[in-house]
Amino acid sequence: MSKADALFTDLLHAQRVWDTELPDFDPATAPPAPLPLFHTWFADAVAAGQPEPHAMTLATADADGLPDVRTLLLHGADERGFHFASHATSAKGHQLAARPYAALGFYWPSLGRQVRVRGPVTRCTPAESHADLHARSTGALAAALTGTQSEVVESVDTLHRAADAAWERAQAEPDAEAPTWTRYVVEPAEVEFFQGDARRRHIRLRYRRTEGGTGGSAWTRELLWP
Repeated sequence: MSKADALFTDLLHAQRVWDTELPDFDPATAPPAPLPLFHTWFADAVAAGQPEPHAMTLATADADGLPDVRTLLLHGADERGFHFASHATSAKGHQLAARPYAALGFYWPSLGRQVRVRGPVTRCTPAESHADLHARSTGALAAALTGTQSEVVESVDTLHRAADAAWERAQAEPDAEAPTWTRYVVEPAEVEFFQGDARRRHIRLRYRRTEGGTGGSAWTRELLWP
């Protein structure tokens, strides 16, 4: 092992997890569907001061079935599913067009909690996508108007010039169109809630969507070994 590798390993092993009191979670008290529990846990994360609790990982697969992952922001969570947005022409947009299925991951270390979501992905209407973009900040609109996401840019200077021009346009035209901006919804087939425990007695509660019940679907709850 090189000196650099040894130093990194020592630094890695010196890190600690959950050096704080964690909340209890009794899965017997969980609601019959995952959405109310997600709303509660999200509110708990906000109240605990968790930075960027709406940040999540999005996993997709490319045309060859190879996995890809990135971090982005949750735009909504309702009976339809979990919402996010991106350019349809981005790498993730092309991947979702070819394989419309995704997984999401939320991690709130201040509470020792994770939420995992898997399911098919659908595109929202152009009107919803337009409303999504223009409900956000000037910076978000400027970012959507800058270049072509995921494509190669020749230099940082080119990026800065395009970004500055996009900021000016976003300020001058707050209703400017970004035609490829698309809102997506992950319709959950599975949702897993993970509550960490300092003694490693982690609680994992998985919801699986099944046929039948109100609206044509219901949920089965399963407790998993950690």
